[in-house]
Amino acid sequence: MKKIALIGCTGNIGQKVVDAVRCYPEKFCFSALVCGKNRDALHALQEEFHPPLAFCAADGALPLDEIFSSCDIAFLAPSGFAGLEYALAAARQGKVIALSNKESLVAGGELLMKEVKDRGATLIPVDSEHSAIFQALSCRLDTPFKKLILTASGGPFLRLSKEELEHVTPKDALRHPTYAMGRKITIDSATMLNKGYEVIEAKWLFSTTFEKIETLVHPESIVHSLVCFEDGATIAEMGYPDMRVPVRLALTYPERLPCGEDLDLTKLQTLHFEQLDKEKFPCFTLALEAGKSGGTAPAALNGAAEVAVDAFLKGGISFPKIAEIILYALDKTPIAQADAFETVKAADQLARAHAKRYLYDL
Repeated sequence: MKKIALIGCTGNIGQKVVDAVRCYPEKFCFSALVCGKNRDALHALQEEFHPPLAFCAADGALPLDEIFSSCDIAFLAPSGFAGLEYALAAARQGKVIALSNKESLVAGGELLMKEVKDRGATLIPVDSEHSAIFQALSCRLDTPFKKLILTASGGPFLRLSKEELEHVTPKDALRHPTYAMGRKITIDSATMLNKGYEVIEAKWLFSTTFEKIETLVHPESIVHSLVCFEDGATIAEMGYPDMRVPVRLALTYPERLPCGEDLDLTKLQTLHFEQLDKEKFPCFTLALEAGKSGGTAPAALNGAAEVAVDAFLKGGISFPKIAEIILYALDKTPIAQADAFETVKAADQLARAHAKRYLYDL
């Protein structure tokens, strides 16, 4: 039986892990449960699963070494920059890490991958796009390839003009066309910032360069990503949009358990692919530029974005202002080498301060 330390147990992805344990109690149990702030939901899970350890991050500093010490799998599904500290702690113990928190690799990819390599830890991607690439690469992170193609649904505003984006509301932005996700990641998908994050994530996960990663809009969200090889072959992972599939694969690979609905190709009719409109979605370009700048720039990007998205969700700014705030904070935050967690955290905090200053001056 595999013991799971689940971080983010009350969130969208965390609940899918919980469902997997409910479905297969003979295969999985929880060694630790950690939530962000939903204590009532955490208490309900404690009553159901009786984990040896349970914590609410809102209550203060957590004993990270203890949380991961007895687990077989560290399943990381918290929101935002907070995920990096969990990921580093699990990597230092050489754990198998099912990584759903993309900000860990966006903000601290260099640090995290060094710890993974030095401590013999194993990273398994949970994002649907990266799980798709992982599967196309025969469930290895080191299989050679020519190019990676990440797909994007295009979000709820794919067909809107730049002028129309001035008037969209948080309620509009939270209507993702294919996936039910948390509020922050849903807004990031609407701005295409999330897709920029995923390019940075892929760069670190698959030890590649930005030049070998392409992004295409695929509104049907059936092809989750593709891998192109030197001999001209292209392998795609396909399926209906269902996050249970990558979640459970991360828990069981190379074994596959019954989960999603079989794909009926006769009902699909057509699949569409198109270029992403970078002018209409400047957050995507900001993410790529920060990723290419390296060092602490991606951490600053993420910190500013968390502030900007929160302001938009609260109705304080318009949708296009998200990109403006991120650009302002990036310009104001010096880039340093990402050689320590404290350095990365300092960049995150400074970018947040600049983003808040921009909001204050509005």
